[in-house]
Amino acid sequence: MAPPLAGVVRLAAASRVLVLSLSILARLLFRPYDTSASLNPPCLSSSPSAAASPPTNLSAAVSSLAVWDGVHFARPAECGYEYEQSFAFLPLLPASIALLARSLFAPLVPVLGYRAVLVLSGYVLNNVTFVAAAAYFYRLSVLILKDRKAAYRASVLFCFNPASVFYSSLYSESLYALFSLGGLFYLFSGANTVAAIMLALSGSARSNGALNAGYFCFQALLQAYDAAVRKKRPLFAIQALVAAALRTIFIFLPFFAFQAYAYLNICVHGSSEELRPWCKTKVPLLYGFIQSHYWGVGFLRYFQVKQLPNFLLASPVLSLAVYSIIHYTKMLHQLFRTTSIHMQIITALEESSVESCKGSDDMTVSRSELSTGSTNKTQGNSKVKQRKSIATEKASATFHDTMSANQNIKEIQDEGSILLLPFVLHLAFMTFTAFFVMHVQVSTRFLSASPPIYWAAAHILASPNCSSRRWSYLICVYFIAYILLGSLLFSNFYPFT
Repeated sequence: MAPPLAGVVRLAAASRVLVLSLSILARLLFRPYDTSASLNPPCLSSSPSAAASPPTNLSAAVSSLAVWDGVHFARPAECGYEYEQSFAFLPLLPASIALLARSLFAPLVPVLGYRAVLVLSGYVLNNVTFVAAAAYFYRLSVLILKDRKAAYRASVLFCFNPASVFYSSLYSESLYALFSLGGLFYLFSGANTVAAIMLALSGSARSNGALNAGYFCFQALLQAYDAAVRKKRPLFAIQALVAAALRTIFIFLPFFAFQAYAYLNICVHGSSEELRPWCKTKVPLLYGFIQSHYWGVGFLRYFQVKQLPNFLLASPVLSLAVYSIIHYTKMLHQLFRTTSIHMQIITALEESSVESCKGSDDMTVSRSELSTGSTNKTQGNSKVKQRKSIATEKASATFHDTMSANQNIKEIQDEGSILLLPFVLHLAFMTFTAFFVMHVQVSTRFLSASPPIYWAAAHILASPNCSSRRWSYLICVYFIAYILLGSLLFSNFYPFT
């Protein structure tokens, strides 16, 4: 493991220890505002696992760690999807913690009870996956920014982000971050199959994970342009667009499959005598109905005077998101003014090809080492070294050809790349949705897995001028204050975000 990546992993692990320690300390020092989390009515269709719940103090203490939405994630894991509103909580986290509770942590069930083990499984899973997500965040940042120091600074900010408490509790943020950031890393590294699988899983964790399909569409547009304009091969362009369409469908598939499952359970096999309103619509999507009917989500519906404190609570992350969008939009505008889009597309595709080539060469060398080591060690080792040398020379030659072909735009690429464009568009859409459509206070965690926010903040921290120093101080205060506030308020069932 490279030293910067190892440093990010250590920091991510340390940040989880810090957040968990603060949360436990807050629970010990303060009484929870709402103690209903400890109430756990039996499942509508009781199962043997659910029945094994010894009423011990330790079991109750662990179970009470499921607060706010954590209660709604634990319930489907224990009892399945019993109620209409439960389908707002997508199945990846409940399924994952149920699997862990029935396998790795199964010996603890007789001691703690099944529900407590589910909660414990969720905490362990989310803290471990956050560390992996931080590693992918750093690797993705290196690919896009082409600057290891900037990538490291941004990764440190991600490790201690304002929504940290959600990444260390029974929420789906950690799983979403792992699969979205990991999927984007593999996408821009050329491993499209792995990327598609991981991005599809991100859509099983959070509904906005389906938006990650847009990155495949962006990649397909670059490839189609290159095939049609530069290589004069229109069939290759069509092939790229069709492949992207299939991958997009694959990424959306888990979300719509879950909606179909909800339709079958409620509209077809439901016990209600009268069909629910959403069952009668032309496109019966339960998720949108739940958001509107139960939580009042909709365009401008949250614009009320009584919600001003929540707008203030979300204002730091929204301000940082808007700054990130403006900063990278200006950078891209300057880039397109000084370098043609044609050259930017060619460079982006060639660099992606180099990354893919490096990965395949490393795998070839590794497989060769494994296959030749057991039969003829001396001869095998020489062949492996020869193959490794050839593979390295090929990758090096390809890389140098790429660099020599793009010497005129090297300086501009140090400041930005066309690969920033989909990230900016994605963040802009999510910021608009968070401000105008959603419960605005959710913005802190909704935008917390968006890389451009941390890239822009890292840029401010590295800037030497006096104005940037003041903003750097405010950013640090904001990150620290929200970690402390989140650990205190959220853990004790007080409103946070």
